[in-house]
Amino acid sequence: MTSREKTGFLPRMAEDADRPLGDRLFTIAWGAIQWPWLARSLWGGRLADKQALLDHLELPYDALPNLGSWKADTWFLWQIVEAVERLRPEHVVELGCGASSLVLARALQRSGGGELTSYDQHADFVVQTGEWLASHGLGATMRHAPIVPGPNRWSYSWYDLSGVPAEIDLLVIDGPPWALGPFGRGNAERLFSRIRPGGMVLLDDGARPGERVVASRWRRDWPDFDWRFAQGAKGTLIGERRG
Repeated sequence: MTSREKTGFLPRMAEDADRPLGDRLFTIAWGAIQWPWLARSLWGGRLADKQALLDHLELPYDALPNLGSWKADTWFLWQIVEAVERLRPEHVVELGCGASSLVLARALQRSGGGELTSYDQHADFVVQTGEWLASHGLGATMRHAPIVPGPNRWSYSWYDLSGVPAEIDLLVIDGPPWALGPFGRGNAERLFSRIRPGGMVLLDDGARPGERVVASRWRRDWPDFDWRFAQGAKGTLIGERRG
């Protein structure tokens, strides 16, 4: 969740109540390890860069009034725009909606179309984001994906996804929040088999230690993707499927 409005230091964690104590303690321990990267995640980027992005997308400056505080930063938003303009994707799937949803929808509109399906664990936020996009003449398929238990090698819980496109050209991973588990975003690999040859994966916060573990395993387990790390305040892991 990357709200249009200002948010607090801690992400909303309504799904945390049923997690086992051991899983919570494991996450706290990793938080102690990666706190410098978590602090960096709170920075949204320079105002000049945000204005340049909005100029490029031909959006008003108040379209993205508040970045930072767990939102996608300007660097990652630029990575999204560049991917859309290069790939001209037909189907984009996003995990964790908000500021990135607006940028994705506008970039798709400017590139000639394409369908965005965006998921978030907070039902009210899904509705608000859809209304926000509509206020700028943009549209997307907004879906509520609650966090549900399902212990696996990555985390204790993950999104309950529905209506995922059979084929994906661009997968943008900006959720769930790290406080649900430092490796939780690794579960996004469940969608990799749907990514078309030539398609792309973008993982936000790629510089965090938890995401680096995820990246190392993805490189090992998904050799049909070319993986690279793009520098930035928070880093972006980029994977492109060969073929």
